[in-house]
Amino acid sequence: MSHPHPELGAPPKLPKGGLRVTPLGGLGEIGRNMTVFEYGGRLLIVDCGVLFPEEEQPGIDLILPDFSSIRDRLDDIDGIVLTHGHEDHIGGVPYLLREKPDIPLIGSKLTLALIEAKLQEHRIRPYTLEVAEGERERLGPFDCEFVAVNHSIPDALAVAIRTPAGMVVHTGDFKMDQLPLDRRLTDLPAFARLGEEGIDLLLVDSTNAEVPGFVPPERDISNVLRQVFANAQKRIIVASFASHVHRIQQILDAAHEYGRRVAFVGRSMVRNMGIARELGYLRVPAGLVVDVKTLDDLPDDEVVLVCTGSQGEPMAALSRMANRDHQIRIVQGDTVILASSLIPGNENAVYRVINGLTRWGADVVHKGNAKVHVSGHASAGELLYFYNICKPRNLMPVHGEWRHLRANAELGALTGVPKDRIVIAEDGVAVDLVDGVARIAGKVQAGYVYVDGLSVGDVTETSLKDRRILGDEGIISVFVVVDSSTGKIVGGPDLHARGSGIDDASLAAVVPKIDEALAKSAQDGIAEPHQLQQLVRRAVGKWVSDNYRRRPMILPVVVEV
Repeated sequence: MSHPHPELGAPPKLPKGGLRVTPLGGLGEIGRNMTVFEYGGRLLIVDCGVLFPEEEQPGIDLILPDFSSIRDRLDDIDGIVLTHGHEDHIGGVPYLLREKPDIPLIGSKLTLALIEAKLQEHRIRPYTLEVAEGERERLGPFDCEFVAVNHSIPDALAVAIRTPAGMVVHTGDFKMDQLPLDRRLTDLPAFARLGEEGIDLLLVDSTNAEVPGFVPPERDISNVLRQVFANAQKRIIVASFASHVHRIQQILDAAHEYGRRVAFVGRSMVRNMGIARELGYLRVPAGLVVDVKTLDDLPDDEVVLVCTGSQGEPMAALSRMANRDHQIRIVQGDTVILASSLIPGNENAVYRVINGLTRWGADVVHKGNAKVHVSGHASAGELLYFYNICKPRNLMPVHGEWRHLRANAELGALTGVPKDRIVIAEDGVAVDLVDGVARIAGKVQAGYVYVDGLSVGDVTETSLKDRRILGDEGIISVFVVVDSSTGKIVGGPDLHARGSGIDDASLAAVVPKIDEALAKSAQDGIAEPHQLQQLVRRAVGKWVSDNYRRRPMILPVVVEV
């Protein structure tokens, strides 16, 4: 198995007749999925998603793939193939299309409807090409065949990309639910046919590679939901991903069976379920769904609210309910269902929400105490089955953290893929398929690009470090006026602390230290403001560390007169 070295340099020019595969996101992480394929000077992109921030990224709204390696080649892009409509696969599209709005988008009916609604908010009218399973489309030198796969959103597709360099198959996110609600199975005969033709490189979803066995069917959740609905005394509030149509369908079915009305809460939930309903992916009995404003007229035991916030997102509806910052107030006897998985890194935020809801008297049903979620990703048993069908010549695990990629690679090796033909890469690592062999060629820039409000890419790791220090340790400001010719203090120092746990009165003890440092600098002939600021910072920092064992941000201001 080959994997990258941190000292990899830029990849050389692509050999003639070779195919280059460069993931810009989705490897070593859950989210931000984006892969660039290059052949004959042309580019094809598969997915362009976002990653959601963790606690150590305060103030960040979204994290994008880094487009810098393709920014000067936007005219070479023949299209963006979208495998399905989840945010971690389509959320970055508006930001790429801001740079070139006429890049064609290729995807299934529901996927395109979801991205078009999102682009409308960004005032972008995209060029789209709707495709369905079994169809083939030529996009420049890339001959793309689309294959049905089952996932936790309807209309998901895998794509087989044929070029003179060989055939690459990208699974997107998939599982092998044999009893899907929409009766749309993962097309194993199609994958077997592609395997017989010869898959030169297989890119496979790794998210559940560590989980043994097979994923239970989505329909298994129905009986658990019915039991929760049967026992609920007051309102039922369900939190789910805003794109999980199958899960919402089961909520609607249970609500209809138990005589409850349903209201969608949250802009993305209302928008996505409206699209799914309009296109026929969501079956809604007449009169079942009502506007949230009408719920006050209904008894509590006839109400179901469906909202976002299953991952503990601070601004989502459920988090705000837990914090008493939402028009919907949780009361004793309400039942809350978290009908989703825990994305790695979100555990603390989710349990904080669960505790907040419980505090107000809600009964919280979640994956930890009831079977209210099944995964949308193939487990180890399904992946083994899949490899034996596809018989890939080269394998590249994608979509997962390092432990998932490694586990997926081991599964491939067990089924007979030669270990020297299994490539464990990371974001930015270019893999070249030349003469039927996949090898690492180099590495391009593929760091995090942060979205903070209207700012894209302006927030750096240094900025985030400053935010973390401010949040954890607070700030001490120091204002000093010095004589420009002598460097001696003529005013101050004035010190103020915020969030550091040190009151302003206690800071008086550090004033002699500052006086001493500046007096010595004046004797040494140091009068340059920046140097004086560093002296003040060191003096205050040492005093705080010695006396409080803290490291607040110290902001010295030295003014010359």
